[in-house]
Amino acid sequence: MMFIMENEVINSPIEKLPNTSPLTIRRLKFLEIKTYFDLLNYFPFRYEDYSLISSINRIQPAETVTIKGKITEAKFQISKRGLRIQNFKIADETGMMQLIFYNQPYLMRLLKKGLSISVAGEVKLFGQKMVMEPKIYEIANRDHLIHTGRLVPVYPEIRGLSSRTIREKIFYLLYHFDYDRIQSCLEEFLPSKITIYNNLIDELSAYQNIHFPKSKELAQKARERLAFDELFLIQLSSQLVKKEWKKEKVGNRFTAGSGHDRYLQDFVENLPFKLTRAQKRVWGEIRSDILKTTPMNRFLQGEVGSGKTVVAALACYLTYLNGYQSLLMAPTQILAQQHYHTITNLFKKSEIINPKITLITSSQKISSFQFPTSKPASSFQHLVSSFDIIIGTHALIAKKRSFEKVGLVIVDEQHRFGVAQRAALKNQGINPHLLTMTATPIPRTIALTLYGELDLSLIDEMPVGRLPVKTFFVSKSKRHACYQWIKSQLSSFKSQVFIVCPLIDESQSETMKSVKAAKKEFQTLKKIFSEFRLGLLHGQLKSKDKEQIMIDFKNHLFDILVTTPVVEVGVDIENATIMIIEGAERFGLAQLHQLRGRVGRGKKQSYCFLFTESEELKNRQRLDFFVKNQDGQRLAEKDLEIRGPGNIYGTKQHGYLNLKIASLTDFQLINKTRSAVDYFLSHYKTDQCKLLNQRIKNYQVNTVANN
Repeated sequence: MMFIMENEVINSPIEKLPNTSPLTIRRLKFLEIKTYFDLLNYFPFRYEDYSLISSINRIQPAETVTIKGKITEAKFQISKRGLRIQNFKIADETGMMQLIFYNQPYLMRLLKKGLSISVAGEVKLFGQKMVMEPKIYEIANRDHLIHTGRLVPVYPEIRGLSSRTIREKIFYLLYHFDYDRIQSCLEEFLPSKITIYNNLIDELSAYQNIHFPKSKELAQKARERLAFDELFLIQLSSQLVKKEWKKEKVGNRFTAGSGHDRYLQDFVENLPFKLTRAQKRVWGEIRSDILKTTPMNRFLQGEVGSGKTVVAALACYLTYLNGYQSLLMAPTQILAQQHYHTITNLFKKSEIINPKITLITSSQKISSFQFPTSKPASSFQHLVSSFDIIIGTHALIAKKRSFEKVGLVIVDEQHRFGVAQRAALKNQGINPHLLTMTATPIPRTIALTLYGELDLSLIDEMPVGRLPVKTFFVSKSKRHACYQWIKSQLSSFKSQVFIVCPLIDESQSETMKSVKAAKKEFQTLKKIFSEFRLGLLHGQLKSKDKEQIMIDFKNHLFDILVTTPVVEVGVDIENATIMIIEGAERFGLAQLHQLRGRVGRGKKQSYCFLFTESEELKNRQRLDFFVKNQDGQRLAEKDLEIRGPGNIYGTKQHGYLNLKIASLTDFQLINKTRSAVDYFLSHYKTDQCKLLNQRIKNYQVNTVANN
């Protein structure tokens, strides 16, 4: 999340940062650091404690200290084993000490005899004398120590951009670059009653002490203040958006007379199954919203297979009965096709007047559509006007197209659809009802925080008769037996198998070498399952290639699909009854649950096997919990408790907020900021708080831009 200030200085492009090479600028921009303020909002994730400054005569073995002194000797040596050693001696008023660096020959050019330096690290006993292998050093003739003699911030790094460089750039901004103007940019933006009641330090102190804390206590205070700011702005922005939406009027007004209710009842009675209580409850919430004059903005969450699509179909049918169109958009063409077939079949089985349904994808030409009239369509506009339910990808509204008759927009698996896309539709002269759907299990506290502008609905009940996926933990010793059982299932029942690997290519990292990589595992499995057909799917493939592989698998051109987690949000393949998850300890419980949801889509009993090379007890306990639980909400809550939201959800993949410093596991702070937002809205207007108003506006601009 990025805040942009009115002041030109703090909003200066990062390219203007003095004494910074173009290569460093490029790497900063790779980290989404585009302005000075972005740099100040790039926070450390931990600190090294080098705050103990000692004279040489008082140091103790195993002590982590900072020592200041003058270099009296510098030598380069090569050990018998070929290690290149840089030996230095430094002295202060109380004594002399040896410093040893390894394989850093450039230091011989930098650290010359007579130079005053400050070094930090652990003191070690080498024979009878004490030496140090410094963790970090710096020239000591500056006004302030940056890398030693203090709590030193450690930042997330990328190749070619070290924590040291980031630290120096932030220190320069906070303490050297136009200090007075930077200070004025970080003035207090919250009303004093809110900061005093919540015991918050001021904004400038928070930025200074998050990056260069004077103590651990002040570092914690700074973190609390900046996390409060982040959650406060998110929730206030959501409430303001919701407040504005409540003032809007729908472009196409709905009614539900007795005739409409009779048709809806006929549709439900003709379904090949009975609606669950949860489906009826959620349909009631949606129906109530649709009949209001303000546009619906509802977020529908439900397990894979819980029946969200039939609820969406009911909403589309009521829209049709009112003479309007529905747009249903999915993230991929193959999922759009799946929705098309599902909804078409739901209406085929009903003995009622049916809406005309079409599927529009980028791969189809207008002339290829089956039209409800005998005349061919002359344009896209003619095409859309001929149908009642239009199903496609999100690109449906990406181009300048007119949808005057659209009364309902349904979006599948794009959590942040809303502000920009709604504005696009509104600019076309309509203000439709909006229903966003997801199968991702999201704990309620997180949902309320992330989607505060939306009304939430939850289908928390599975249809009667749905068989739970039998889940097993498979030890290394039983892997071969599991493969043999799978072969028998493939031969006897013509089943299909997903095998999910966490990586694409084999890792060179020592800690990751045991983790299965899809490409290598694919070659191994071709030998194990030599009599069967195998396919390979991973995220580096082009979108059209990935979709074609899934179509081929659905059409049973493969028996086994080896894949990375790219299959997590995918199509219904009823014949796929077996899921193997390699390196299961690498996945969160919520992600494992979504992978497990790829099987069990038909009437056959399905199975999920968890393979792992890890023997750690905590991993086994976590996977055992997964084996025993089928409830996505419960698993998501447990995952949140164990791993935290940053690890549960791949932010870019799932569309969640990219929080800089706040944690969605901090329920106390979430509740505190929610109360502060309620207090603010009841006592202030944003127009009265110029700096706060600016932050809200720019947060909303950036949210739209990121989506």
